[in-house]
Amino acid sequence: MRHARFRDPAGAVRTGTYHGETVAAAGREYDLADRDVTLLPPCQPEKIVCVGRNYAAHAAERDADVPDRPLLFLKPPNAVAAPNATTPLPAGKTVEHEAELAVVIGEQARNVDAADATDHVAGFTCLNDVSNRDDQDREQNWVRGKAFDGAAPLGPCVAAPEHVPADASVELQLNGERIQSGSRDQFVFDVPELISEVTSYLTLEPGDVIATGTPAGVGPLSDGDHVAVRVEGVGTLEHDVARENS
Repeated sequence: MRHARFRDPAGAVRTGTYHGETVAAAGREYDLADRDVTLLPPCQPEKIVCVGRNYAAHAAERDADVPDRPLLFLKPPNAVAAPNATTPLPAGKTVEHEAELAVVIGEQARNVDAADATDHVAGFTCLNDVSNRDDQDREQNWVRGKAFDGAAPLGPCVAAPEHVPADASVELQLNGERIQSGSRDQFVFDVPELISEVTSYLTLEPGDVIATGTPAGVGPLSDGDHVAVRVEGVGTLEHDVARENS
């Protein structure tokens, strides 16, 4: 089962069963091509816990070591953007895409053992960890680098865990060209390990998200680009980007 949040033609926010081009709720089918139907982020996280360098190939392209424990940072709620929205690129900055499989938490989780971690998972979705490299790398400022408005496009739906294979592919297309390609079985730290590590420090609430890291192939975004992040079993998150005026 895959679920999506959307705003119906009357303006009501609903949750329904996602079918790719349509979503069904309360006995009615809504066409997502209808301009009066708006797809929303599939969850409303209080926080997004992101994982750095969770693919060895990405660590290598960043000329960095694979960490010996998960490298963690946060994105706040203001970073969340809906499918088909336009992400603003900070003026004068080098901004890159990072396609990721995202874990959506279903039950409150604190000090969770890895063996029990999947009991706390509602499902999976797609995320683009849009990153301002100038401030992240040159100034080591991860707020400016990762937390700006719209820096976490999320969606299009939450797919139940059984629909997302253990080796699910994670891909990104930029203007129709495949740029990133990896798979879930390439993770340095798997999902149960990540949940266990994160919850040893903080409480995850229903709707919170863990972004599991990006495969190799990250690269710059330019004004007017169209991005498509695909996770096998979930679907495709699409969004545009636009450069802010200086």
